[in-house]
Amino acid sequence: MSFIWPLTLWLFAVVAVLPFGYAWLLRRRKRALKFSNLGLVREAVGGRPSLRRHLPPVLFFLAIALMVLGLARPTAVVTLPSERTTIILTIDVSASMRARDVEPNRIVAAQQAARAFIESQPRNIRIGIVTFSGNAMISQVPTTNREDILAAIENLRLQRRTAVGSGIVASLQAIFPEMAGEFSLSSLEPKAAALGDRGDATPPVPPVPPGSYESAVIVLLTDGRTNAGVAPIDAAHMAADRGVRVFTVGFGAPTGGSSETDGGGFMRMQLDEEALKAIADITKAKYFNAQSSKDLEEIYKGLGAQFVAETKRTELTALIAIPALVLLVAAILLSLLWSNRLT
Repeated sequence: MSFIWPLTLWLFAVVAVLPFGYAWLLRRRKRALKFSNLGLVREAVGGRPSLRRHLPPVLFFLAIALMVLGLARPTAVVTLPSERTTIILTIDVSASMRARDVEPNRIVAAQQAARAFIESQPRNIRIGIVTFSGNAMISQVPTTNREDILAAIENLRLQRRTAVGSGIVASLQAIFPEMAGEFSLSSLEPKAAALGDRGDATPPVPPVPPGSYESAVIVLLTDGRTNAGVAPIDAAHMAADRGVRVFTVGFGAPTGGSSETDGGGFMRMQLDEEALKAIADITKAKYFNAQSSKDLEEIYKGLGAQFVAETKRTELTALIAIPALVLLVAAILLSLLWSNRLT
């Protein structure tokens, strides 16, 4: 536990003095007591007083201590339900995904992992599917209909070339359909050129801190390196300006290699791991490497658990203020009740 205002903790010294002040008041009252009846005489000469008379002050002291603790604004890292409502699975469908270095081949392994990921998500989470090869397209707009999402996964079709950056841009269009014009090739041009001489052009949306958009996230899977479309780093900056995190998964060995394809030939593959790490770093996300179908399934499973519940530093002031208020009210009511002031 840590505190936002730790300097206020010195007030605990005052709280520690309160019981001694209470004891001093009791002794003073005892000395000044006038023996008006036998019960008071017994109490004055050492008879055991009722313990319940001390309960309201004890509750009061505890309430004050909790208030001081709350005043310091304590924080702790706790696990909370995620506020995320949309997940975009962005999948590479370039020809290299036919490689059979993963059984039965890379694209089938990716489909199996994606299905398991989708089925593990809460029903209120909207999931969209974006595919990219030489260009990118939204194969399924974000929806809670699991049948439509799984159908989009089943219908993946492989094509030539790889455009990782275009996949990110299409994912942003899926997340912000009302701002689709912001996420295009033109949005990468200098603002003056984009606006031209039009004085009535709509000004661009101001950027937000990277990673600050909590409602959506992109999970991008690729096994190659970009040779078409938008530059991945430019696309990553677009996502960062909107606060969207892009978790990247590199499918294959970082050193590259060749593998047999379904057609019986061999294909050379080279994973651009540095670009994927840079995308994740720019957008305040993480990079993962999967070299087998099991690796991929474990990565998706871990991401799924993270998206359902997140660990974050949270202020606990409200959780402390509530019991402090309850103790304070209880102390006041018990004091009034046992002193017959409520009758």
